[in-house]
Amino acid sequence: MRRLFVTSAVLSAAAASAGLATVASGVLTSAAGPDPDTRTPIKHLVVIFQENVSFDHYFGTYPVAANTDGSHFTAREDTPSVNGLSTALLNSNPNGANPVRLSHAQPLTCDQNHDYTPEQQAFDHGLMDRFPMYTNTSSCSAPDIGLPNLVLDYYDGNTVTALWNYAQHFAMSDNSYSTVFGPSTPGALNLVSGQTHGATPATLAGVVDNGSVYGDADPAFDDCSSGSTISLSGQNVGDLLNAAHVTWGWFQGGFRPTAVTGGKAVCGASHANIGGSSQKDYSAHHEPFQYYASTSNPHHLAPANDEEIGHNGQANHQYDLADFTTALGDEHLPAVSFLKAARYQDGHAGYSDPLDEQQFLVRTINALQRSDAWESTAVVIAYDDSDGWYDHVMSPIVNDSQSTEDALSATGQCGTAAPLGGFQDRCGYGPRQPLLVISPFSRENFVDHSTTDQSSILRFIEDNWSLPRIGGGSFDALAGPLNGMFDFGQREDRHLLLDPASGKPQ
Repeated sequence: MRRLFVTSAVLSAAAASAGLATVASGVLTSAAGPDPDTRTPIKHLVVIFQENVSFDHYFGTYPVAANTDGSHFTAREDTPSVNGLSTALLNSNPNGANPVRLSHAQPLTCDQNHDYTPEQQAFDHGLMDRFPMYTNTSSCSAPDIGLPNLVLDYYDGNTVTALWNYAQHFAMSDNSYSTVFGPSTPGALNLVSGQTHGATPATLAGVVDNGSVYGDADPAFDDCSSGSTISLSGQNVGDLLNAAHVTWGWFQGGFRPTAVTGGKAVCGASHANIGGSSQKDYSAHHEPFQYYASTSNPHHLAPANDEEIGHNGQANHQYDLADFTTALGDEHLPAVSFLKAARYQDGHAGYSDPLDEQQFLVRTINALQRSDAWESTAVVIAYDDSDGWYDHVMSPIVNDSQSTEDALSATGQCGTAAPLGGFQDRCGYGPRQPLLVISPFSRENFVDHSTTDQSSILRFIEDNWSLPRIGGGSFDALAGPLNGMFDFGQREDRHLLLDPASGKPQ
């Protein structure tokens, strides 16, 4: 029997966030004064925005690991179950082939097809049975591990050990989604604005149609961009934070220029991944604030001094990851920090991998837990897109679209209802992805089943710092809250320091 296609009005009731009691501010101060009060005990939010993972790709068999290789993992007896890969899905999968466990010795894989249209086609009206046909990439120049239906395959806690350990001690969701279908740029834009409409140019083959971004192109306000570039109008969360005098920053690996040529920054820093392949650190289309004139730092200027980090200044809140380390060490962590790893550590198949990603996640979270800010901090680990990796869960479609790029319910259709704001090419929610909250206030060994998406992070920022909604058709109006992953009634002195190499507790 065919699975029913879910229509666009389906999560409207869940969109309303419960009211939060105001908590007196105890944030760190700087020369510019304290941040405004927050409505929860969270004074510092750190969003680690990684790359290209579906939920089943990392957590499909959670909490059961094979324990035949890699880092041994044994779950706590009280671990809740997740909506993962059942025995039937592992042995009689509707895609015509069965998912294969990727071992600890297979961290490097091909990048899968994760474009807007193929992802919808792979969903096949909700049957979730055409991933090998539309998103599979089994053969590539390097790496190529020789699995014919690679798109179906998954890791377990012997490889993504740190993430499974974080889930054991903090909170994660098994019902969180990309805001829309498609690759990195739409995901990054939805994180900071819930909006991919308002692009210039309004049409760009494979990237923009009907004024909405559905593919990847570099930002117009960035010296390190290449090829075709686009810009976005409207507001983003940085504008809202600035208006409310809340400190914030986007911190990205490789943002600091290695040279300046003809007055333009050159982003030439690089690192080798676990396979020895040298990768440039900086990716311009992973930096959402550079698409907006109001929040861009086109020449990649460093902050004038350490005190500027998080505040208005020549860097305009866009920084290198080294500046986050400086702010953390100086005990002047901004209220809101977005972290983007250098490419070799961002988890993106094709040039990164789960073992390099683990190094970045663990070192960053260990440092936060050792800081004075930890007692009022929440870390959110989220992903920009699914990379096209198989996931068995059909997403709830809360926003329809009827464009030449849509193909979910019929050719040229993702449902038939009018789209949010009247903007096409924003079919969503898209694929399911991991989402974890690590904090002294997060629930312990908890799996949240409520529906959330990338713009739920935006909504948490808006609610916590009493900011207005973005408006103008932003998905923040529909986003489910993250509150179910927290217990604000009590704070536990909880630390989980892990080994960056093994992902196991130190």
